[in-house]
Amino acid sequence: MPEPLRIISWNIRAGGGRRVDLIAAQIERWGADAVALSEFRATPPSNVLKRRLDEQGLTYQLSTVAGCVPISNRVLIASRWPLTVIRLPTAPVAPGRWCAAQVGAPRPFAIGAMHVPNRVSGHKDPFHAAVLNLARSWRRGPALLVGDTNSGRIGVDEEVPCFDKREDGWLAALEEAAWHDGFRHLHGDRREYTWYSPNGRNGFRLDQAFINRRLLSRLVDTRYEWALCADGRERRDTVSDHAALIVDLEA
Repeated sequence: MPEPLRIISWNIRAGGGRRVDLIAAQIERWGADAVALSEFRATPPSNVLKRRLDEQGLTYQLSTVAGCVPISNRVLIASRWPLTVIRLPTAPVAPGRWCAAQVGAPRPFAIGAMHVPNRVSGHKDPFHAAVLNLARSWRRGPALLVGDTNSGRIGVDEEVPCFDKREDGWLAALEEAAWHDGFRHLHGDRREYTWYSPNGRNGFRLDQAFINRRLLSRLVDTRYEWALCADGRERRDTVSDHAALIVDLEA
């Protein structure tokens, strides 16, 4: 059986900083064919990471960085195959937190990379609405939407109460629109957390992959992994404060 096509979605925390070599090395160990990175920036460390990804064969790259605000959190998509920007009238308008592209793999698919704003920003509900609108109106074939959504299901994706009916309802609405949470599709209500609060150390599953009906038949696996240093003795958040989301598709 051929190796699956592997997509990595990962919030790398604040542009990578001094951790970019560890981030790049971990992506290479995972054997990514495409990556969608949140909290990518227009800073020197993020530029180094772009070069490291290019050296791994993830040559085709799109980002939403803005040189005038280099420390703002943006997204990056990098792939082994050509990327063509998808512009959608209903796409989220939060600066730099959304990027969509057609991936010219042997069996093409589209990917939407997102980093949903926190509720305190006031932009979360409009972002959710935009993503849901484009999901409901999607006519571009096999696709997945991935990223740090800062959202989860009440009582399932939280170690202590955090999510409200709006976030829970958004996830339910995506499911009703036939965009399936890849992890829940394969693993039911199994609890796993992708981020832990720095004070209470409580866990939350903030990172998801939503896969549409046209692509779901190719889904092999969806799982989370923390990036650890080579000796394995470091804390789980040494490389990033988020676990990476790994999506494997039939090649």
